[in-house]
Amino acid sequence: MKKVIVLVVLMVMGYSIQAQGGLITIGTATYSGSDYNLIWDDDNNGNSVVWMDYTNSIADWTDQKSWATGLNSAGVLTYNIDPGYAITWNNDWRLPTTVDGPNVFGYDGNTTAGHNITTSEMGHLYYTELGNIGYYDTTGSGPQSGWGLTNTGDFQNLISSYYWSSTEYSASIDDAWNFHFNGFQIRSYWGGSNYGLAVRSGNVTAVPEPATALLGVGLAGLGVYGVRRRRRLSTKKVNSA
Repeated sequence: MKKVIVLVVLMVMGYSIQAQGGLITIGTATYSGSDYNLIWDDDNNGNSVVWMDYTNSIADWTDQKSWATGLNSAGVLTYNIDPGYAITWNNDWRLPTTVDGPNVFGYDGNTTAGHNITTSEMGHLYYTELGNIGYYDTTGSGPQSGWGLTNTGDFQNLISSYYWSSTEYSASIDDAWNFHFNGFQIRSYWGGSNYGLAVRSGNVTAVPEPATALLGVGLAGLGVYGVRRRRRLSTKKVNSA
């Protein structure tokens, strides 16, 4: 009986570990003949998104937006999702978003430009999910020890450079927001050349492995054992009366 209990506990622990969040590689996407990780970010400013670990060559803002949109065309990507996960896409591939507003520079993370900003999808990925730090701390003191893109997690193609967001700077039709993966956010002329990174909103759920299906059987067995044990104890009491 102790063996059954231990088995059930181990299965529960295994499933719990599998179902944890964070940055998790859930499969790959084949693009232009090569495979790139699909990395699930379970809480990016309250949203569940999936990043494609591919850095598109430098181009202006319009071209990068077109590249990201083009990933949604039939046959461009082939998905290879890990059987341990199931995904429901909520929208199309796009460039990451940024919170637009007046161009205010700062260090405390509450401005639209500057350092330590986590309200943009790339800023949240850099600071919160990957755990990197910027050149300056929230008081404007720097350099901080260990600053920069020192942790890339499962990303193999993320580089320390400027990436376009999909968000236009509303105060000027010629500018758009971008993020440098050393922790710096800025708006710049959309005709300049920056890299591109694709992201897509989607709900990801862990699919129990075949062994996990035995969990229900194990629990049911425990229930049957409990009933039989109570009956035996009851019978012994009657016989000894």
